[in-house]
Amino acid sequence: MRKPKLDAHQTPTIQVIERMFTLIEVLASREEAMQLKDISERAGLHPSTTHRILNDLTCGRFVDRPEAGTYRLGMRLLELGNLVKARLSVRDAALTPMRELHRLTQQPVNLSVRQGDEIVYVERALSERSGMQVVRAIGGHAPLHLTSTGKLFLATEDALRVRAYATRTGLPGHTRNSITQLPQLERELSKARQLGVAYDNEELELGVRCMAAGIHDDQGNLIAGLSISAPADRLDEAWLSRLKQTAQEISTALGFADHRA
Repeated sequence: MRKPKLDAHQTPTIQVIERMFTLIEVLASREEAMQLKDISERAGLHPSTTHRILNDLTCGRFVDRPEAGTYRLGMRLLELGNLVKARLSVRDAALTPMRELHRLTQQPVNLSVRQGDEIVYVERALSERSGMQVVRAIGGHAPLHLTSTGKLFLATEDALRVRAYATRTGLPGHTRNSITQLPQLERELSKARQLGVAYDNEELELGVRCMAAGIHDDQGNLIAGLSISAPADRLDEAWLSRLKQTAQEISTALGFADHRA
């Protein structure tokens, strides 16, 4: 049996990674769980090698083992796939509204999503006229509790999960304004729930403040945050209504219908 071929332009240079990709491709070719013997034959690998790599993939939830000796693709791949899908669709829907919001404010406008205990910047609209150096480029990340968008995500969680986040991360600080104590974070999240927006008051970087509004999908889930960054003395509360309006516009484009009004 010929093993699946990887893209010739993207062949991994580390053999075990190439083998791992091959095994994932083999499992993806069948809907039902597969026997170890069949997997190794289709992949062109020795059964012991196949077994070792599949066990490692199982530990990471990339592969499931429904019964002894059988394997199928795991839920972790679905989770990661949904994350990528959300990023791509949100970015497509957000790009034009972000540019318009930047044109009105003349400040950087950021699109961010959650990844674990951090937010990741996936798009940004900015120009040199903002007069502000952007430290975190697209693909950069930052702790949830130190960012305006991150606080929006934490505000969707119950008290138990927020405490678990605080315990897990230790609430590290980056500046003298950083929130590093749970009671203060809980008060901040309570305000975010009431207002529907969140702020970063020089908590991630001194001299930079941000305000963020949430973007929701067709199921009403918070999937991203739209934020405006500005020098601390130039963040204008008058931008808030337009920020919320733009976030709502993007959410509507993704199929979200807000029935609260």
